Amino acid sequence: MILDADAGSLRIRVFNSIENAILNGEYSDGESLNELKISKELGVSRTPVREALMQLELEGLVRSIPNKGAVVVGVSEQDTRDIYEIRVRIEGLAARLAAEKMTPEEVRALEKIVELQEFYLMKNDTEQIFRLDTDFHKIIYDASRSRPLRFMLSNFHNYIKKARDISVQAAGRAEKTVAEHRAILDAIREGKGELAERLTAEHIMNAERNLFAETEDVLQERKEKDGEGTDHDLG
Repeated sequence: MILDADAGSLRIRVFNSIENAILNGEYSDGESLNELKISKELGVSRTPVREALMQLELEGLVRSIPNKGAVVVGVSEQDTRDIYEIRVRIEGLAARLAAEKMTPEEVRALEKIVELQEFYLMKNDTEQIFRLDTDFHKIIYDASRSRPLRFMLSNFHNYIKKARDISVQAAGRAEKTVAEHRAILDAIREGKGELAERLTAEHIMNAERNLFAETEDVLQERKEKDGEGTDHDLG
């Protein structure tokens, strides 16, 4: 993939490209990240790659090892559990603020997303439902009119997107996700902030329970297949 040098900040785009590759599992945990190889793949010099790797180390996704260079750390199961726990506590607040501050245009955008999710649910297209899930939550974050909340929750959502993908594709979860989104939308549209806050917290808790139940099933299958237990990261 060659990055277009004319579109925005090259340093930011290099950072985003490497970060997404880590979070999507294109780079596996423990894999060495070679600056020269990445720079050739992205069609950039080594300087923005080096800067991106330094920033990723600050964010905990990469670790610098003497004589080995930058190594992928990724997002562990405990990281994912912690992120869900924090989201349960603060994402409801964003929904309550959104119910108080959301504009009619934002309400219509949220309605369109839920309607599209219901359409794709009939088509059994979980990939589209997952894509729209990100848009649904982003509108709520933006409508909260709180920059700290929006920044924190957007980063969390991005960090666990692989885990979220596992969750929404589990049997029966897509239907529940869309129904929960519909209920949250109705509460926000009616300006019921406390209800929106409670429903959103329950939505996150349900997603977390579903994710780790699904993960345990997958790990059990691996144990039965391999004949031994192995620790695995979620993303």
